[in-house]
Amino acid sequence: MKVQIAGIVNESVTDGPGFRTTIFFQGCKHHCVGCHNPQTWTFEGGNALEIETVIEQIPYSPLIKGITLSGGDPFFQPQAASAIARDCRNHEKDVWAYTGFTWEHLMAQGDKDRLELLKACDVLVDGPFVQSLLCYDLPFRGSSNQRLIAVQDSLRSGRVIEVQLDE
Repeated sequence: MKVQIAGIVNESVTDGPGFRTTIFFQGCKHHCVGCHNPQTWTFEGGNALEIETVIEQIPYSPLIKGITLSGGDPFFQPQAASAIARDCRNHEKDVWAYTGFTWEHLMAQGDKDRLELLKACDVLVDGPFVQSLLCYDLPFRGSSNQRLIAVQDSLRSGRVIEVQLDE
């Protein structure tokens, strides 16, 4: 299976805690005003790579805490993103994902592939970037409407449980 990837950044410290590998998926329909990565909106851009090729580029060293799925929006390529996330979890690394969808939308939509991607994540940064809610003081997100959701706890409890960061 191929996946459209805009880029991969190793040793990122801005897309979650610790050193991370951030995978930027190509394609997004949210088109948030002020988006940091508008070049990732088109679904035809980036590079078509085999999932195995992407996985081979993730350095599973003891220094890497996990991966972050960003974009674009990985929830527009949920099968490929799930495969990458599951491989990461098999290496006992955590998985963060950014999406312009809200948790409530993803749960109500009931899309099997997107739910499988959620199940493979530890933290979901949900919601579109909203320029008027821009806040530089929020770790790992750009606007105050976005939440850091503890996915596994939220799935077990049936309600959103936000991550409490040690700052």
